[in-house]
Amino acid sequence: MLLELPVLWVIALNSAGIPVLQMGLAWLFTHLPAGWFERPLQSPAPARRRRYESLLLVKRWKDLLPDGGSWFRSGYAKSRLHSRQSGDLRRFVTETRRGEVCHWLALAFTPLFFLWNPPWACIVITVAMLALNLPCIIIQRYNRLRFSGALAKRGSQQRTG
Repeated sequence: MLLELPVLWVIALNSAGIPVLQMGLAWLFTHLPAGWFERPLQSPAPARRRRYESLLLVKRWKDLLPDGGSWFRSGYAKSRLHSRQSGDLRRFVTETRRGEVCHWLALAFTPLFFLWNPPWACIVITVAMLALNLPCIIIQRYNRLRFSGALAKRGSQQRTG
C-alpha cells in the first residue's frame, strides 16, 4: 500500500473505482474502430469448443451474464445473433475480440487498486476482478469459436458447391 488513506476513502475508491473502470473501458472500446479487432478467420478445431462445453460447462451459464455491449448506444449487443448472414457472423466474431480485449485490459488495471489497499484487500480486489472478467472472456472465446466454425464451414461449402 503506497497511499495511506482513511478507511472511508478506501471503501469509496474501491466501491466506485471498479464500476467506473469497467464501464469507462466498455464505453471507450465501443468507440474504437471495428477494424482494430478484425483478423483473418481461422478454422477452429471443434475439440477446443467441446472443451469449453465439457470442462467449463459454458453452455449452462453463459446466458446468465449481462451483455455489456448493449449498454451503450454505439455498442454491439451480442446476446443474440442479428442475422445468420456471413457479414453479421463476421461482425459478431470481431465484436467478441473487442469484448475480450476490453476485459483483459480491465484485469490489467487491477494493480492500480493496490496503491491504496492493504495486502489482504489486494487479494479480495484481485479475486473480484477475476470473477468479473474471466467468465466474460471465456464466453467471448467460446462464441468466437462457434461462429468462426460456422463461417469456415460456409466457406468450405461454397468452395466445394
